[in-house]
Amino acid sequence: QVSLVESGGGLVQAGGSLRLACAASGITFSNAVIGWFRLGPGNEREFLAAIRASGDRTYYGDSAKGRLTISIDSAKNTIYLQMNTLKPEDTAVYFCAATSAWWSVTNGKMYGYWGQGTQVTVSS
Repeated sequence: QVSLVESGGGLVQAGGSLRLACAASGITFSNAVIGWFRLGPGNEREFLAAIRASGDRTYYGDSAKGRLTISIDSAKNTIYLQMNTLKPEDTAVYFCAATSAWWSVTNGKMYGYWGQGTQVTVSS
């Protein structure tokens, strides 16, 4: 049974940092791709970043470049999203999700497994 559990969200002031974690289990890591998305107040899902479970490839959405870093600790089956220089517009629920479709990592519809999400609130 596949399980993805996010943690690390919370309230932070603008300019601050947070590191989100996604604990994965039940996934075949040899061909898995883990992505991070967020759902903002407008209820529009936005792709942020993805990483192959092997750790050899990453891909970032435009809003993530320069401020967000995705990484993986294979020993712990945990994927991280380091977020720096946070802004109030980063306020959202952040989700991790799993797919095997590296060729379409930005498309949320290609992800078959999702975590429950973690709330990030950035105050001005």
